[in-house]
Amino acid sequence: MQTLPISPAGQAASENFDATQFLGLAPFLRMSIAGDECTDIAQELVTRAQQNPDDAVLWMNLSTVILCLQRTELGLTIQEQALAMQQVYTLSAAQQPAKLRLLMLMVPGTLSANVPLDCLLENSDIELIYYYITPEAPFEAPIPEHDLLMVGISATTENLFLLQQLESITRQWPVPVINAPQHIPSSERHTASTLLQNQPGLTIAQAHPVTFSALSAVAEGKITLSSTLSGSDFPVILRPAGSHGGHGLEKVTRQEELVSYLTRVQVEDYFLSQFIDYSNADGQFRKYRISLIDGVPYACHMAISSHWMVHYVNAFMYEDQKKREEEATFLNNFGEFVARHQQALKAIFETTRLDYLGIDCSEAPDGSLLVFEIDPAMVVHAMDLEVMFPHKQVHMNKVKTACRELLLSRAFAHSGASADAPEGKE
Repeated sequence: MQTLPISPAGQAASENFDATQFLGLAPFLRMSIAGDECTDIAQELVTRAQQNPDDAVLWMNLSTVILCLQRTELGLTIQEQALAMQQVYTLSAAQQPAKLRLLMLMVPGTLSANVPLDCLLENSDIELIYYYITPEAPFEAPIPEHDLLMVGISATTENLFLLQQLESITRQWPVPVINAPQHIPSSERHTASTLLQNQPGLTIAQAHPVTFSALSAVAEGKITLSSTLSGSDFPVILRPAGSHGGHGLEKVTRQEELVSYLTRVQVEDYFLSQFIDYSNADGQFRKYRISLIDGVPYACHMAISSHWMVHYVNAFMYEDQKKREEEATFLNNFGEFVARHQQALKAIFETTRLDYLGIDCSEAPDGSLLVFEIDPAMVVHAMDLEVMFPHKQVHMNKVKTACRELLLSRAFAHSGASADAPEGKE
């Protein structure tokens, strides 16, 4: 790997943390949100790793930076190299002594493969121990001492067999388990779209599995879309099976667009959903991210866009003050939102039985809660600049406090000791 000169800015940034310690995702995400693309840090870590080729922590930190730079193939290669040397990585608590040691079971993969809990637990008194497992070698390394276990693995098709393996193992685990593995598959996209159908006050588009050959027949005019999937008609949403982060996700409004889509996105299997127009009277689409922690909903953010596929970073939330003001209104009045959708939110919790879960949603034209996705691995953070988002910190502190209290209460309830957990400054 070629080493490039490091700029003074990169040197200054690298001095803000000790790269010889495992860093997790949070510091690199914070840099990205602040506008730093992390390239200088990546170069610094390349240099250090080449000088210390047996240091797994350096390679693991480097893989996270490379994945943040969206160089996925390289990042995963470096990650594989690190995991070949070491399976366990400890993220020390910022506040010492640590009040809790949380063992998180993780899998190799991209940034969306696991729950990024460290983004909520910055500056906390909780130690995170990442233990990377695979179906071939679930527990090769010794298991470190810990007070609580969390299955931090997202519900993908590739992970289902591993989650089944963990189900029998964790039933006998000596400490409490957060997000038990038998419940995680309920958040998989296709499964969730089936389980949440016809729940009171909730709308979710059914994700239908469909093959390339079937879609090709529709594109060629040999059969109609409705004959392929009864009740389906354009416009529809298509995505490759197993994709995340909006990759390959597109709205297809007619046969000609389907031809173009299949030319550009060629896989064997897709998910097809009916498109639901959730735009408001002003033509804008509004998407909400909610954390469901021990069944209690907390507002994380709201994004407003003229495009139906809303992502916070490309919805011009950072550039548009009026949008930020509307987000502040949503956050400040979140209790009214919860009151409107209490039935639907309760149904999600009771259906999934997950202790920690993210929800991306909106409101459907009929007033119901329109759910796009549920996933424990959604990124939730409190890193936006307070000068630009003065309304956010008070609400994100509620999320952080709820997360910390969930972990402490479960661990100390099991041990019988008092949590004695004051509201720390986080």
